Amino acid sequence: MVELIITEKPAQAQKIATALADTKAIKTTKNKVSYYELKHKGKNILVGCAVGHLFGLAKSKNAKKGYPTFDIEWKPKYEIDKGADYTRKYVKVLEQLSKKADKFIVATDYDVEGSVIGYNILKYICKQKDGKRMKFSTLTKDELIESYKKATKHLDFPQIHAGQTRHTLDWFYGINISNALMTSIKNATKRFRLMSTGRVQGPTLKIIVKREAEISKFKPKKYWEIHLEGKLNKTKISAKHKKGKFTKEAEAKKALKNTKGKKAIVESIKSSERLIQPPIPFDLTSLQIEAYGKINITPKETSKIAQDLYTSGLISYPRTSSQKLPTSIGYKKILKKLSKKKAFTKHCEDLLKKKQLIPNEGKKEDSAHPAIYPTGDLANLSGKSLKLYSLITRRFLSVFGDPAKKEITTVTIDVNDEKFKLSGSRILEQGWYELYGEFSKSKEQLLPKIEKDDEIKPKTIKSEEKETLPPKRYTQASIIKEMENLGLGTKATRAMMVDALYQRKYIDGTKLEATPLGITLIHTLEKYSPEIIDEHLTREIEDDMQAIREKKNTRDKVIAKTKKSLIKILKNFKDHEMKVGKALSKSTEGEDIIGDCPKCKKGKLRLRFGRFGPFIACDRYKEGCKNTFGVPRGNLVKKTDKICEECKHPKILLIRKGKRPQELCINKECPTKKPSVNLEGEKCPKCEDGKLILKKGIYGSFFACENYPKCKHIANQEK
Repeated sequence: MVELIITEKPAQAQKIATALADTKAIKTTKNKVSYYELKHKGKNILVGCAVGHLFGLAKSKNAKKGYPTFDIEWKPKYEIDKGADYTRKYVKVLEQLSKKADKFIVATDYDVEGSVIGYNILKYICKQKDGKRMKFSTLTKDELIESYKKATKHLDFPQIHAGQTRHTLDWFYGINISNALMTSIKNATKRFRLMSTGRVQGPTLKIIVKREAEISKFKPKKYWEIHLEGKLNKTKISAKHKKGKFTKEAEAKKALKNTKGKKAIVESIKSSERLIQPPIPFDLTSLQIEAYGKINITPKETSKIAQDLYTSGLISYPRTSSQKLPTSIGYKKILKKLSKKKAFTKHCEDLLKKKQLIPNEGKKEDSAHPAIYPTGDLANLSGKSLKLYSLITRRFLSVFGDPAKKEITTVTIDVNDEKFKLSGSRILEQGWYELYGEFSKSKEQLLPKIEKDDEIKPKTIKSEEKETLPPKRYTQASIIKEMENLGLGTKATRAMMVDALYQRKYIDGTKLEATPLGITLIHTLEKYSPEIIDEHLTREIEDDMQAIREKKNTRDKVIAKTKKSLIKILKNFKDHEMKVGKALSKSTEGEDIIGDCPKCKKGKLRLRFGRFGPFIACDRYKEGCKNTFGVPRGNLVKKTDKICEECKHPKILLIRKGKRPQELCINKECPTKKPSVNLEGEKCPKCEDGKLILKKGIYGSFFACENYPKCKHIANQEK
């Protein structure tokens, strides 16, 4: 009897194998994919891994062209996207392992996405309908052993169905609406323009565009403030008129005139104490917001780094919406582990002396995972990983802290019946501030020694003219918070949605500014197809997902309802297709121009898209200029406005997911791309049957076996 445990990532496979092995797990690597063999209490176990999603949704073979289309099926990702070819080897290894197994356990992340990943592997690779399910929130040895011991006999099908439904609806919306947008531009202008929107992306962009409209329509209003500056016991002070803003200049002048030549006397001093409660534990959204504000890490980076910390066993599962820390995680056990690290020793020891450890918790709960917390396991970290880990750990410590105590002092200064306010604060008890350390940023505004009837002198009282400010643009953190408030997207996808808006050039800047293209898209859809960007519709779908998880609705009913709604939306869109296309094309004019054509000297080189992918061609092809250049598929192409110094052809920027952007000359014949040695005609060292021939590409010239695709050997340009 052999059990196969299926994990989501290689690091998780290694952690689980190490935790369960009675002695030592045997690691085997095939084509750079590792799996493990071990014995646990006499049981023979194999541990294999995926690398995220191995399957994705794509059009069925018989699906009709155009939109709307709903004929889709799950396919291996390497069949859908050439950039995902690396997943092929993981599929093959899991296929081999499944043939050796009699029982199957899914140990992917216990959330909607992880459930879909595990189920698809079980169904399409292992040919199984069901299996056991491990549930864990950390990759610590104790929890993994317990998770294996208490694995449920069946998969969580409501969660799987909710995940499948989400993927289906996202595909329905994303592909059909994006296809509709691109078709509208193509039919209106005979040009291709890559466009996209979806059930979350559109409403999110609408929020940003709405803010942009508020800023552009904003008309500043003048107001006046009156400030008193002087010295009290040799200490400089600055007080503000009690009224705050004077909306009429005459009133400000009158108040200022009333103070002229008059004494400034301390009329009253009032002090009060205020308790500041400890913060609540992090869920993913609050972690992203805090990391952006305190350590300048973007929400997308935070998600990635936190996931890496989790797979390294250093923190609990980060994609959670919980703000609660159950006692079952073992507060004291974690604190004892953390106390071994010098930076946390004193504070952990102080907390362990408490009679009770009671965290200050928030209201939100997540049935799958607790709030984010450190496991106590230690590792050497640096850079942003260290900063984020420190933030998470400090937050965990601080939720057990005592309230901080502040003294707030308000001083009223009288100048001939014109009242001025002077405020100060000091910390009486550090409480949790000390535990949160550098991240608390608690500030004091200390006042000098002051008593009633003290006189401020010398004094200066002056009026300052100001203007009201427009609403602030969203940041990456504040837009994610707004998305959560409106129920747009999920905790795991919001940062990716914001990133997609950048990629499509709908927004720009660290303060999210809608571009002309983004503004035009929203205004056009508001006019001709407002349902596409209706956040209420998106929120309703999220409610449907929750209902599926709670067994209050079914996948089939939700999909049927969405198809009916989309058919109506897209029919209305098609009625206005030409108008939409013309409106959008005006904001994209000139974006496809890469540079001047160096061959005919008259045309412009433009980025085009054909059946085999993108290419660059002269727009005077009807006049006889056939100058064309290939572009690798799977890349986002951007113009650079730069010219190659060697061959005088334009340069482009190629952006590929997971790769560093690469600036290249479009000319395959560029002297900079010639090989430094000639291997033409030499025997292929791999198959020893073919000969090496010279091939040219946008990345440069290279030598390859003439027996391609049977032999895929590529020779280096240098010996």
